[in-house]
Amino acid sequence: MVGMSQSTNATADQAPRATQNRSTTPGSDAFREYIGSGWADRPEVVPDARRQAAYAAARRARISEQFPGKRLIIPAGRLKQRSNDTDFPFRAHSAFAHLTGWGSDSEPGSVLVLEPTASGHDATLYFRERAGRDSDEFYANPEIGEFWIGPRPSLAQVAGDLNLPTRGIAELQTVLDAVDADTIVLREADPAITDEVDAARLLLGTGADDADDELDAEDHGDDDKLARDLSELRLIKDEFEIGELRAAVAATARGFEDVIADLPRITAHPRGERLVEGVFNGRARADGNAVGYDTIAASGPHACILHWTRNDGPVVPGDLILMDAGVELDSYYTADITRTFPVDGTFSETQRLIYEAVLEAADAAFAVVRPGIRFREIHATAMAVIARKTAEWGLLPVTAEEALEADNQQHRRYMVHGTSHHLGLDVHDCAQARRELYLDGVLEPGMVFTIEPGLYFQPDDLTVPERFRGIGVRIEDNILVTADGAENLSAAIPRTADDVEAWVRRLSR
Repeated sequence: MVGMSQSTNATADQAPRATQNRSTTPGSDAFREYIGSGWADRPEVVPDARRQAAYAAARRARISEQFPGKRLIIPAGRLKQRSNDTDFPFRAHSAFAHLTGWGSDSEPGSVLVLEPTASGHDATLYFRERAGRDSDEFYANPEIGEFWIGPRPSLAQVAGDLNLPTRGIAELQTVLDAVDADTIVLREADPAITDEVDAARLLLGTGADDADDELDAEDHGDDDKLARDLSELRLIKDEFEIGELRAAVAATARGFEDVIADLPRITAHPRGERLVEGVFNGRARADGNAVGYDTIAASGPHACILHWTRNDGPVVPGDLILMDAGVELDSYYTADITRTFPVDGTFSETQRLIYEAVLEAADAAFAVVRPGIRFREIHATAMAVIARKTAEWGLLPVTAEEALEADNQQHRRYMVHGTSHHLGLDVHDCAQARRELYLDGVLEPGMVFTIEPGLYFQPDDLTVPERFRGIGVRIEDNILVTADGAENLSAAIPRTADDVEAWVRRLSR
């Protein structure tokens, strides 16, 4: 990696880095004059609006209706430091992406402002516009300079691309100077902007809370309501979102096949799980933006660890490998799929017994999905199967019916996680929605979520037969609620034990 070199004229809002003592950028007037001259004209090509721009506008209209007369500030967020002078790859806040249509090409530090009007709101996108060659930014600023990160778009180009008025980030200060009691901010997106809004409110002698509300110190009134409503806005996916999720599932399917095809190399390596992760991540970068979350490549007893992401173990023939992975597209929509398959292409008798129990739970849960049922019924249906199977195997100290009582739940020892979560821009989408609209919510067409039952028998669990110990199985699919039922978006990825065996044998020859 090229060592970063910072100019003494670095912008004031740039995060400090411990690199000043390594700066070698020339500071002479002669250098500045020479590097700022002799450049070809750059044509200003303004693109047509991207397809998602119309959908983003409709989403802004919906949130506008919920906050009449309020100024809404929705930041994208900023770069986050990984170590010293390196940052994590930038990913805009999901609510910002949802309302703008800007995904992997979004600019760090951008802010969407909805300014109230008599008829609703006027939306403006503020971001750091492209620097001209008459400044030192394009060569001396490693965070945003063109020499360092490549060309950046102009205000006009982004305005055309997103069909959204744009202004330079410097003009955002006018908005912040106008903060009043009717200003609401998405607090978690950009702490620096939140601090500015809070400071202005403090000077005005007002806060985010209504004076009559008896709220605790962690409640921020309308700010929290904005975060909640932006989350709930994503509960039902539009046509564009459903199309993106289908594409993310298809890319994820290709990633699983890449891994299985590479099993001979993977099993030969002492840290084969790392190779599984690397192969899938390669597909995610080739077909999308990145992985939607850290890939779980859990082989053998690691499959009993629900969020095993260290991925440093071997992949051993005779074991099962539980692979939980999803490709995130450039639009930020992600799949979330789990398949558990035998490394050598054949389930043992015990492995197949456990696998088919999990599959039965998954199929039972899918069978009840339709508009009008409550989201929690999906989990209850899967748990009924898990309780029955673990009772049949003699693992429970009570009957299956007794275990399912709220005060018992012994079967949950072997599956402590939930069966479903909403899916979309975030792998755990709509997480700030109210319980009555999420867990207790009624299913509607356009909702997308996972169904992912599992059974996990820890290597040292003395309540299960020795032959069960160290086996973990999860099957996870992505489900779309339709007008009269449901569609399994990931059904094309092999699911039955026989199909999984044939899948592995065919691809890993």
